Amino acid sequence: MPESAIPLDTRSRILLKALIERYIADGQPVGSRALSRSSGLELSPATVRNVMSDLEEMGYISSPHTSAGRIPTALGYRFFVDTLLTVQPVESVRVRELKTQLQTGQPRRLLSSASQLLSKLTRFAGVVVAPHGKAALIRQIEFIGLSENRILLIIVTTDGDVQNRILLTRRAYSVAELSAAASYLNEHYAGQAFDEICRHLQAELRQLKSDMGELMAAAIEAGSAAAEETAANYMISGETNLLDIEDLSSNMSRLRELFRLFEQRTGLMQLLDLSRRAQGVQIFIGDESGITQLEGCSVITAPYEVHGRVVGSVGVIGPTRMAYDRVIPIVDITARLLSSALSSPP
Repeated sequence: MPESAIPLDTRSRILLKALIERYIADGQPVGSRALSRSSGLELSPATVRNVMSDLEEMGYISSPHTSAGRIPTALGYRFFVDTLLTVQPVESVRVRELKTQLQTGQPRRLLSSASQLLSKLTRFAGVVVAPHGKAALIRQIEFIGLSENRILLIIVTTDGDVQNRILLTRRAYSVAELSAAASYLNEHYAGQAFDEICRHLQAELRQLKSDMGELMAAAIEAGSAAAEETAANYMISGETNLLDIEDLSSNMSRLRELFRLFEQRTGLMQLLDLSRRAQGVQIFIGDESGITQLEGCSVITAPYEVHGRVVGSVGVIGPTRMAYDRVIPIVDITARLLSSALSSPP
């Protein structure tokens, strides 16, 4: 329980839980008469009004200007999640779907699948932070000529990730030249990171033909950019789902700020990186994230592992009015199944 939360007696806890569950279900402010019926307590509407007044004074609920009913505050949601929530197990059909989609395979593809599945199962935005902290090591480089001045660069890393980049060159290269350049790089630099290759290659390029050196320099530059992009990257799916959520779409200015946050990535990456270093499922409600654009949103994350070492996190971004009992276990099991798939031999 947060330090700012005030302990509640049993009656207040039951009424707060009933109010939040009803509000999550239908999105309408909850009045005392409706709450007295749904709480299961033998209390008059007048008594319920008194309890609601106390809860409002303590900061757990608030009263919209246009309604006599109450809605939860971020503090109310926090108390609910920490002390009142009963998590529902993920349906077996959903578990089977996750297992089918998150089988062993190319790591990058698994991360993308996890992001898409989180979005599909929750109807919110699903996000996955790619592993970072160590530079990708090169297993193999290949060049394929596409047209006169366009070459496809294929990079395979030692962890099985595959990156493709298009190189635009000043002249056409023959198949033999492309093969020779790839052979040289693979023979001399397999098992090294791109930043290491950059340091060692500069002197060697001066000893090679200038045009071949140009091709290899372009390949290393493109590979370095790809590695950097992968190292500090996250995948997000289903952002457009948020357009269909009335709680968010009713304020288009705030929604635009949220989408701008997704594009800029830096602030969200810091939050997700923080959750990567935590144990188990983490829940950030409203301004708890410290990110202005996420006010009115909740972020639920869980770390995932490769061979017992935490390397990234998965998560869901949605409105504060979400079915936490359903979303939390989906995030948790996705992280567990992703860990299993990434740790299994290909």
